[in-house]
Amino acid sequence: MALHFAEQEYAARLTRLTARMREEKLDAMLLFAQESMYWLTGYDTFGYCFFQTLVVKLDGSMTLLTRSADLRQARHTSNIERIQIWVDRVNADPTVDLKNMLSDLDLLGCRIGVEFDTHGMTGRIARLLDHQLTSFGAIVDASALVGNLRLVKSEAEIAHVVKAGELADAALDAALPLIRPGAGEADILAAMQGAVLAGGGDYPANEFVIGSGTDALLVRYKSGRRKLDAEDQLTLEWAGVSAHYHAPMMRTVIIGEPTNRHRELYSACREAMQAIEMVLRPGNTFGTVFDVHARIMDERGLAKHRLNACGYSVGARFSPSWMESQMFHVGNPYPIEPDMSLFVHMVIMDSETGTAMTLGQTYLTTAGEPRALSRYGLDFISA
Repeated sequence: MALHFAEQEYAARLTRLTARMREEKLDAMLLFAQESMYWLTGYDTFGYCFFQTLVVKLDGSMTLLTRSADLRQARHTSNIERIQIWVDRVNADPTVDLKNMLSDLDLLGCRIGVEFDTHGMTGRIARLLDHQLTSFGAIVDASALVGNLRLVKSEAEIAHVVKAGELADAALDAALPLIRPGAGEADILAAMQGAVLAGGGDYPANEFVIGSGTDALLVRYKSGRRKLDAEDQLTLEWAGVSAHYHAPMMRTVIIGEPTNRHRELYSACREAMQAIEMVLRPGNTFGTVFDVHARIMDERGLAKHRLNACGYSVGARFSPSWMESQMFHVGNPYPIEPDMSLFVHMVIMDSETGTAMTLGQTYLTTAGEPRALSRYGLDFISA
């Protein structure tokens, strides 16, 4: 089996999950998030674009319901022993197969947690599921249960997070020599992704972001490429990825002479990042981190140019996003704990002057000060 972790690691994760299920008085969980299945069993696929679910009972037994296309995928990449197949056919309703399987597993009338808040659960599937299971047992939204367990990384996971940080640096190493007037965004993007793959990494859970000129103010990937001008700005957001574990970074690189506005916005970004490093520690919350960001930006008159979040937890993720559920936004009470991998980003987009500035990197939390996973630091980058 192509497992990235030792069996003892998976056994420990299953023990943590069943302990939490016991606390929540759940007899079983229906996992629809691919991240949950991967974390628990090693199951590695993009087959979650179709219906599939992993049933985990309180006694620790697991059964996967999936399509025939993923049968060998599950056998090769996971430790799941019981696999059932639902058959593709006209007007197929796999939730009927699921209901029958749950009955065979003696779960009729039981309290069952379901991961609703995931890209593996479409609105159509949710409606079909409700139709079949509403009278079958007590259905509970347990979307956050496994996701919150995944926020604190084990020693084995941290090794992949650190490797991902090294691959993120390798991507920037590959990009910087290419960033110059006349350079093509396509060449820069190809070099960055190529460096991650050549270093033994994976494709990211979402596309790298690249944009220059006015497109440097965008924080999402879009199709289309341009060449850099003699005076230009280039925003990059990318991630190193190891065994699906992500370590994102973000930078706006200035081509030619930086404007005074570029330097002003960079100063705000750096001040906020350094202040956040002082609170990115146990005893504070995700909301505390955002409050520091907002205070510094707002004191500098940048309230209308900043975002309403300044980062999030990252880990093993699948398309369409490398973001985990906990974000740095106003009022988030979730506590910061040791051994979390957290991406902090400063994004200032001044549409009035057409000026972009970003600064971001991934940290590993400890019992004290956070550990930055990039050797680049927070220095201004120009070409």
